[in-house]
Amino acid sequence: MLLVAILLFVAQAINFALLLNGRRQLRYAQFTVPAVNRVIDSMENLRSGEPVVDRRGLRQTRIDTRSRIPVTHHDAPKVEQGIRDGLAEANLTAGAIATEIRDLRADDPRLRHRHSRRAERLRRVGTELRIAVEVPGSGWLNVRTPWPDSSNFIFWQLIAQTLVIYLVTLIPMFWIGRRIARPLRDLATAARTFDPSTPGTDVEERGPGDVRAVIIAFNQLSDRVAAMLDEKDRMLGAIGHDLRTPLAALRVRIESVEDDGDRAKMADTIDEMNRTLDDILSLARLGRPSEPATQVDLSALVDAVVEDFRDIGADVTAEETPRILVRIRPSLMRRALRNLIENAVKYAGAAEVALNQDDGHVGIAVADRGPGIPDDKLAAVFDPFTRLESSRNRETGGIGLGLALARAIVREAGGEIVLANRDGGGLVATIRLPKRPA
Repeated sequence: MLLVAILLFVAQAINFALLLNGRRQLRYAQFTVPAVNRVIDSMENLRSGEPVVDRRGLRQTRIDTRSRIPVTHHDAPKVEQGIRDGLAEANLTAGAIATEIRDLRADDPRLRHRHSRRAERLRRVGTELRIAVEVPGSGWLNVRTPWPDSSNFIFWQLIAQTLVIYLVTLIPMFWIGRRIARPLRDLATAARTFDPSTPGTDVEERGPGDVRAVIIAFNQLSDRVAAMLDEKDRMLGAIGHDLRTPLAALRVRIESVEDDGDRAKMADTIDEMNRTLDDILSLARLGRPSEPATQVDLSALVDAVVEDFRDIGADVTAEETPRILVRIRPSLMRRALRNLIENAVKYAGAAEVALNQDDGHVGIAVADRGPGIPDDKLAAVFDPFTRLESSRNRETGGIGLGLALARAIVREAGGEIVLANRDGGGLVATIRLPKRPA
């Protein structure tokens, strides 16, 4: 609409320039030529000895000993040039030529004895042209004639036309644009807020045909995505069941192994396989969590996770913090925090947990004094199944899903995990969560 308005304005400006030029040419033909002819006729009369006085209404011609206007005024140069050209063609000579355009007063005495309609029409003319031509040996020829100045009238006329065009063009465009934009806005909102974990409603099919076609395609796409995710969840459930059953059977069968060392290693391997299976299934199902988001005291959640580690003898400390309420899925967030603390305990032997907040975010920092991570690997460790062999081998446990799962959980909550090496050695993993209203 803004572009159309600008183009209309440019078109009207061109129209105004053409119209103004046409009016000037018409004024030259209707008023300039007669004024020039009057001067030439009067000069010829003077040459032949005939009188030149003419006092018909607003058009007056007289010969005086002095100019009735300042000789330095040249308000109508085209008229002056026309007079000189006409005098040259008639073999007449003249001295100085001056022109002046003056406003015509409404109480001009020359209008008193005119017919009311004629006087009103002359008042609308608004201005008069005064011409002073120096006639060698005879004085000054002074001419007065109406001189319409219609540029202001044309300007306001064009403004009115432009407003009418805007009303006729832009109002329907605004209505049509809203009719198209409203369903597109609804479609954009539905696409932005699409959440396969919650049952949604189809976008209302309205608007022009092509917009309705896009909405129909989006509704069909969202239905297909939901169906695919349902099928994925059923498949994962079946996989989890089919894998856990033989693992449970193996756990029972290893009890018959007489060697305690071999039996312990087998049990650890089965436990690791169970943990790996849980991580893989959790990561795959994260897009459709069954747990709803609730208002949670983050300080209490952090304290509960830290106490769980202390109960098993891990060296984990946490600072006392005031109550901080955030809207999250508590079980998933506990798992993400547990993964970070487990990493710190495994690779550094201890972990320090701190909770902080600013105007818009809440941060949970898990710090350790372990070997840290090379700066060029800080982003890569979040990729699934990525392990740094120099310090994180199979003996320390894990297959490279802990950080990937933690980041996926935090991102699903609208936050982010940031890793940074500490001064003096060690790593700081910070969970940043947005504060959300209840």
